[in-house]
Parts: sequence; structure tokens; C-alpha cells
Amino acid sequence: MFLHFGLYSVAARHEWVQSYERLTDQEYREYFDHFDPDRFDAAALARTARETGMGYIVLTTKHHDGFCLWDSAQTDFTAMYACGRDLVREFVDAARGEGLRVGLYHSLVDWHHPDFTVDAIHPRRDDDDAPEQNAGRDMGRYRAYLHAQVEELLTGYGPIDYLFFDYTYPEEKDGWPGKQASDWDADRLLALCRRLQPGMLVNDRLGVPADFVTPEQYQPTEPLRRDGVPQRWEACQTLNGSWGYHRDNLDQKSPDLLVRMLIDSAAMDGNMLLNIGPDGRGAVPEQHARTLQAIGEWMLLHRDAVVGAGYAGLKPPREGVYTRRGDRLYLHLLQWPLGAVHLPGLAGRVGFTRFLHDGSWLRTSVSDPAQEALVMRPAGQPEGTLTVHLPVQRPDVLLPVIELTLAG
Repeated sequence: MFLHFGLYSVAARHEWVQSYERLTDQEYREYFDHFDPDRFDAAALARTARETGMGYIVLTTKHHDGFCLWDSAQTDFTAMYACGRDLVREFVDAARGEGLRVGLYHSLVDWHHPDFTVDAIHPRRDDDDAPEQNAGRDMGRYRAYLHAQVEELLTGYGPIDYLFFDYTYPEEKDGWPGKQASDWDADRLLALCRRLQPGMLVNDRLGVPADFVTPEQYQPTEPLRRDGVPQRWEACQTLNGSWGYHRDNLDQKSPDLLVRMLIDSAAMDGNMLLNIGPDGRGAVPEQHARTLQAIGEWMLLHRDAVVGAGYAGLKPPREGVYTRRGDRLYLHLLQWPLGAVHLPGLAGRVGFTRFLHDGSWLRTSVSDPAQEALVMRPAGQPEGTLTVHLPVQRPDVLLPVIELTLAG
């Protein structure tokens, strides 16, 4: 689970609202002055993540607006000053209490810091004096601030499992230079992470190679490789296209679509990081909660086909996709076939077949083209095909899964 929460949650119109609307610090300050997350319940959020079937949870410590959810000694632009709470402390303790891995998101961008230079995504980019503003800004001072804050997070909250940096954008845009690895002193920042939290995974958005890659808002269609080397990866996905709470965005993904996206990720040896944007008071929106509950009900019955499962290395039938975990092959039926599903190449390789949701046995047979009636030969299955016979009625689950125990 990804949790995007901050001042933009009070604005309720996208986490980039300050940039999109070119808000000044003074205009944005009203969200700070009215930040009161009385319904932010870290224990309930962590419990929801576990009940949904998630193994780790990631919180935005600071987004691009620069507002910090912890009691940072580097600035007073924090939740501690706004509402008297260290929300990172609450989150970390709650996640560990539910047996979840702890992840922290930290933006490399900071529109609030006076030394972060104006560029093509900065709220002040259209000011008449925007170029002159940069003459008084010093990215060296900002780098020192950035590194000091990362050190606070990695020394003040015990073991951290995962750090999600966001993000590097070296391309020039609208006449403005972007920000690249050297702007963050990325090699030294990554070395700091390795020294302070040697067991922690770090994503790829510092602009230098790290532990895994993070495709965002799209699904890879095959296992990721770089120069022939398999890559760890994680698809970062939203429920409605917005990361932060967006009250009027009703473009909600359905639970069955999200489960299919999850299976697509696992089938290609990836993870999926699904985002929730708590509202301005810190509560999970009701529609998000219903979606998570539906996914959790499916995961309760089908966890073995996802957790610890990955790329099967076999061509699936047209009706679905495979995942594999040891000697168990899982067929996720994206379409419900009439009476049977045909699995080429699996004849003689499967010892037992069942539905995963209820454990019920499924009859199988092996086609023999030589014995089929003449009229059937053009439509028959190739030799070596295993046929799994199915009921006419589709099981009442978001996505039916067949478990095949591989023999030998």
C-alpha cells in the first residue's frame, strides 16, 4: 500500500495542486493553517493493508510541496508545527505492529525550500522575475538540507525496509533545465542510505542505479530486463489517477481490474504498489475502503497464487495468465470459457487440478487427435494438450484461479 497524505489532501484537488495552479507560498499556507488530521489512524491503515493482503506499506514523508510529516529539525514546515503530531512515528510503529515491512517515500523536489531552483515544474515558473529568482538560490545549500532530512528519517525510526525517492527529471522543458543526479549528489546520498540502513531497498529515481525500477501508471507486459539481466520491479498504481486525495475525481478503477493488474505484475515477476489518498482529515475515502475490502476478500482465498509466485515461463491459454510458485502452477482466468480450458504442452505434467478459492477438484483429460471423429479434427487440440473441464457457471469471485500441481 502506498499512502499519499499531506497539505494537498486538504486542498483535495491533486497532490500537484501548488504547481498546477501556480500557488504562492502564502496562498498554499492556508492548508497548513487548517491541517487537522483528526481521523488519521495509522493503526487502522496498517490493519487495512494487512487485511487487503499487502506485505509492505509506504508513506509520503515529504512530497514536492516540501511539507514534512515528521518532526524535522531542519524546518518548521512540518506536521508537528501544524497539528502537534509526528505522523511518520505513528505510521512506522503501526506498520511494525501489523507485521508489515516499512517503506518511506521522500521527494527530492521541494517547492517550499528557498534554495530549490525554479524549473519547469516549480510553482513560480511563470513569474515575471522567475529567472532572476534563481540568482539568489543555492542548490548546494538545498542538497545539505536534503541529505540531513534523509539522515533524520534513517536514524530516528529504527529499521526501514524500503526508501522510495521521487524523482529525477534531467530533460530540458520550456527553456528550463531539469534536475539530474548531480543536483542531489545522488551517489553520496545513496551511499548514506547504504551506511545507515544496509538492509534497506532503494528505488531507481535518484538517477543512478539502485535496487529496483518503478514503472508508474502502466503495466509491463513481460519480465523487465536491462542488458539481458532480470530487473526487480514494482508497478506504482493509483485507484483513480490521482495520488493525493482528489474529491471530485470519480474515475475509480474497479476491484476486478485492480486484481487483474496485480496478477499481471506477479506473472511478470513484479510487485504492485497500490496507492490510497486519505482525505483532508486523514480518513480513507469510503469508495477506496470498499475497493480494498473486495481485493482483500479475493486475496484471502488466492494469496498462494500471488505472494511468492512469479513468472511461469509457459505460454498461457488465451483465456488467462499463469503464475508459478514451486511445483504449483496457477491459471488466472481472465475470461470464462465454455465448459473447458485447453492447456497446450501440459499433458502428463500435472498431478492434481482444483479451484483455488474452494479447493474443489477439477476433472482433466488429454486430447488424442487420432481418436477424434473426422468432423472434429480441424477444431481439435494439438497433441500434448491438457483439458481442464469447468462448470458452466463461473465461480462468484473477482477472478477465478485454477491450481495445477506439477508432477515430477
